[in-house]
Amino acid sequence: MHSATSDRLPTRIPLRETAVDALKIVIVGGFGVGKTTLVGSVSEIRPLSTEEVMTEAGVGVDDVSRVRAKLTTTVAFDFGRITLDASRVLYLFGAPGQQRFWFVWDQLFAGSLGAVVLVDTRRLEDSWYSIDRLEHHRMPFVVAVNRFTDGPSLEDVREALSLPPEVPLIECDARKRSSCKHVLITLMEHLTHQYEGSTP
Repeated sequence: MHSATSDRLPTRIPLRETAVDALKIVIVGGFGVGKTTLVGSVSEIRPLSTEEVMTEAGVGVDDVSRVRAKLTTTVAFDFGRITLDASRVLYLFGAPGQQRFWFVWDQLFAGSLGAVVLVDTRRLEDSWYSIDRLEHHRMPFVVAVNRFTDGPSLEDVREALSLPPEVPLIECDARKRSSCKHVLITLMEHLTHQYEGSTP
């Protein structure tokens, strides 16, 4: 769940009239890893969230054993916006984490420039599907470790996820806007490098 922090924007920022380029990225990861929190922390508008209260209908379907404090769940996607400059706007789509909603992912990937894989080191195996799908779609991505507690080093995480050295791997706190901005800046730099590397 989202926790307000001191670096949270106090008011809504209207879309600039000069904005002509819309860039789309997707936030993926396992169930309860912090995707909704990340979108809510960094968005300059009040994020659209499709969170619903978890009910008995999910018993035996969703594994909540390691996220017992989680009371709501995303059933479609989260949506936020960040203005990059006078002409470019970044749109964020947070994907649902439960396996029963994975069918939504391919629609969210359509038209996306890249993705952030948000990781909880207590449940690294929950990240494998995200990485597999992104590699299948040949979509550039970065991996952000959402530090809930002390855990394995980034080097150990890279090895556990079999990440190639060219995939950026960083730490973040999904509750803090400045930290989430750093994740997105890392992704944009990675995308720029990828684009320049593919230019003849």
